[in-house]
Formats: sequence, C-alpha cells, structure tokens
Amino acid sequence: MPATTIDSMVQRKLIEILRILYENHHPIGARLIADRMNERGYPIGERGVRYHLRILDERGLTQRQGYDGRVITELGINELNNALVGDRLGFIISRIEKLIYDTTFNLRTGQGNVIINMSIIDKNDIERTMDVVRHVIYSDYPVSPYIKLIEEGTVTSDIRIPEGKVGLATMCSITIDGILMKSGIPVNTKYGGILKVEDRKPVNFEDIIVYNGTTVDPMRIFISKKMTRVLDAVDKGSGRLLANLREIPASALSEARIILESVMQSGIGGIAGIGKPGSPVFDAPVDNGKVGIAVYAGVNAMAAVEESGIQVNTSPISTIIDFRELKKLE
Repeated sequence: MPATTIDSMVQRKLIEILRILYENHHPIGARLIADRMNERGYPIGERGVRYHLRILDERGLTQRQGYDGRVITELGINELNNALVGDRLGFIISRIEKLIYDTTFNLRTGQGNVIINMSIIDKNDIERTMDVVRHVIYSDYPVSPYIKLIEEGTVTSDIRIPEGKVGLATMCSITIDGILMKSGIPVNTKYGGILKVEDRKPVNFEDIIVYNGTTVDPMRIFISKKMTRVLDAVDKGSGRLLANLREIPASALSEARIILESVMQSGIGGIAGIGKPGSPVFDAPVDNGKVGIAVYAGVNAMAAVEESGIQVNTSPISTIIDFRELKKLE
C-alpha cells in the first residue's frame, strides 16, 4: 500500500482494520469492524468499512469467508508488521492495558476474570503435550497449574479451534498486573525477555523487548526464534526461561509484597525476583522511583512443548476468561 497512492488517513484506517482482523481468531463482518473502529477513535460507518475492505481485498491483504466476514491473510500480517512506525508503536501495550483493565480476579474470593494464553495443537499430540506441561508446571520454577482444554470446532467471540486441533489455555502472567492495578497499585508492564537460570536460580535477562515498541508479542518472537531452553532449565537446572518485568512505584513495594505472596499461594503465577528502588532486576533497567518485578511467563510450558518437537501455535496474552473455567492440572 504505497503512501503515494493512498491518502494518509485512509492508510491509517486500513492498518487499523488489519489490526482488528489480526486480533480476532475468526472472520468478522463490516458492522463489527465499524464498532471496533469507533471505539478506537476512527469515526467510520459500516459502508465506509466496506469501501476500505475492498481496497484490502484487491491487495490480497484480507479475504472473504462467505457470509461470516473477513480474515487477514499472511500477506496482510506482513503488511501490518511493516506498517508505519507511528502506527505500530503501542500496539501490543494497548492490548495489554485493555486486558489488565478487564482483569477482575479477587485474591480473597478466588473468583473473577483472568488473562490467558491460547495454544493450538494437533489433537493427536494432546497426550504428549500434557506430559510435557505437567513436567514443567511441577518443576522448580513456579508456573501456574491452571489450564483449560478446549475442544476442536469451538468458536466464540475470542477463540476459534479448527477441526482436528485442541486448544490449551494457560494462565498469563500479566494477570498479576491486573491484580496489582485493581489493588490500587499503578503498573507499567515494561519488558518481555529471556531469563537465564543457573543452578535453578535466575541470573540475568539475556535479551529483552520493550512492550510499547513492538507489534508482535515478545514471547511469540522468542519462541519462534527458538531462543528458550525451558527443558534444560527443568531437567538440568540451567537454561533459558521466558519472563516479563513490570514496574511499580517504590512507595507501593510493601503493599505489593503482600499481594504477590497471595498471588503465589493462589497459583496465579510465579515471581522470579523483586528489585530495589531504581535498581535493575537481573540486568534489566528500571526507572528512578520505581521497583521492578520479574515474573516467569505462563507460556513457558508451551515453549517446552515446542522444544520437545510438538508443533504448537501459541498466542500469548490472548483473551479474558472466568477463572472458574480453568482447572488445576494434577
């Protein structure tokens, strides 16, 4: 979509439509797209969306799926990833902020909505997958044991499981950010990274990606580049795990420690380390007046599944689900 041939405002609307289609796991129509566009500050009607969809169709960036609506194509995903920098920045962090806001889990009652990662695997691989997941969850690294298996053919507003596949929802560690925020503690979800461990203890972040500077979730990048060594960490004590880091005000540290202890006891997630005010956490920089909190990512188990040779399609920070739908893996 050369800028010389398309008006800049039209360009931004086209990119936003691609974003909306990318965020969905199933085809959606012009009316729903128009609603989403208006929520994001783009005043456009259903007729206007159809006009823009025709442009995208002509360029092979979207594809009609009968009466169900449109989906984004591989070419469209590439276009989205190569969009104007000004449009790209903040894409992932905006999604994170929305899901954090939608998190309602109450540590006292054990009820409410939590954030999940969604992985899709071949149903013939489910038995081997569960063996690996169980192996990681009940290791020395605290990863939430709460999961949900979703049958093939399931289609909801947020989840689509193709025929012949099984969905596996795992607890997303960003749920912790939502719990902190709902407790009145401001949170800045800052980095996703590769955390090196030795002798079963975290040592340093070998690589980090800032959430507000990428359109692709850092965890997905690290998994796709095969940078994890989760099974080595579990079996040998030294390896590379996925982790993320958030910042909170230093003045909230005492209260946060109490909340994080309850988070651990509830099985929501595992804390890798809590820093000192203004000091790096495992070599990841932290702003003055802030404290960094590193948390093991919920997708570590699925990274291990991929390491074991099982094909997995994982979407980190996927959607919101009622905690009661998750079951503890024994």
